[in-house]
Amino acid sequence: MPKPSPTFLSRRGLIAAGGALGLVAALTACGGGDKAKDGAADKGASAASGAWSFKDDLGKEATAKSTPKNVVAYTGTAAALYDYGVQVKGVFGPTKLADGKPDPMAGTMDISKVEILGNVYDEFNVEKYAALRPDLLATNTWDGLYWYVPEASKDKILKLAPAAAIGVGDKVSMDKALERTADLAKSLGADLNTKKSADAKARFDAASAKVREAVKANPGVKVLVGSGSDQMFYVSTPKTSADLKYFESLGVEFVSPEQDKLDPQGFFESLSWENAGKYKADVILLDNRTQALQPEALKAKPTWNELPAVKAGQVAPRVTEPIYSYEKCAQILEDLAKTIQNAKKLG
Repeated sequence: MPKPSPTFLSRRGLIAAGGALGLVAALTACGGGDKAKDGAADKGASAASGAWSFKDDLGKEATAKSTPKNVVAYTGTAAALYDYGVQVKGVFGPTKLADGKPDPMAGTMDISKVEILGNVYDEFNVEKYAALRPDLLATNTWDGLYWYVPEASKDKILKLAPAAAIGVGDKVSMDKALERTADLAKSLGADLNTKKSADAKARFDAASAKVREAVKANPGVKVLVGSGSDQMFYVSTPKTSADLKYFESLGVEFVSPEQDKLDPQGFFESLSWENAGKYKADVILLDNRTQALQPEALKAKPTWNELPAVKAGQVAPRVTEPIYSYEKCAQILEDLAKTIQNAKKLG
């Protein structure tokens, strides 16, 4: 899983004893009651509105008596659902910047209308989550885990509501992640037959064609995908992220790190800044997430300034965690096409 570097993590302790008692009460309120009455209620709800189910990309089936209304989601997943007209009640993950503005992961979602349960990695307020009386927890998955659901409190969280995860890593490509996110949105009541939806899909298809055309018009451009922290420069492989796999299928040529030097999850190679020039590239796609160092901050790293792509001004942002709606991914592809088209080969 492409977790932020430990340098960036903001760890939170488990909830205090008093909070735990409140959580027990909330769990009882959500799941308690007379079983016979609950069974009768289940049948009545199913007859009246139809039971809801969704098989996610972990192979698990989330079920509910009716279509979930109180949805809580990872910020990026929530932003994608928002583009389809599905409004969530709460979010967890990068949502609000220090100045109060929306984090890029929030997309065009109105963050004033959602309860923020955690704004950084490993932060998730379980009591607030329980208070929302959630019907569904929705997130992404990179390597079989629920993205941004803390391991320490995962069991408590997953007891409160069904969970659905959309695959965005390993063997999944961007087009498949988009299809599955749209499937989830549709199951939650989104109308995918609108002109807006059709236009977004058409824009995505056209943007994909633009990338193919740019690669053909300017062949041989080598692209390195990187992320900077204070101590390390991370070089990503295109084989384990949905966006990069899709770009590669469109013809983009990546500089791949050595397989035996990748992190245990197989996402990137960690280089000290002294060795940041190990791989040569014409273009660098740089992690745009708020926890990663951006070009202005990287100017303090002498070896960064010596990279050929940096010297040539051929550094472009990489949307490391795309919002998986056709609208947002179309923009990513349009920007990539321009980057490839305008790149000069540096030898």
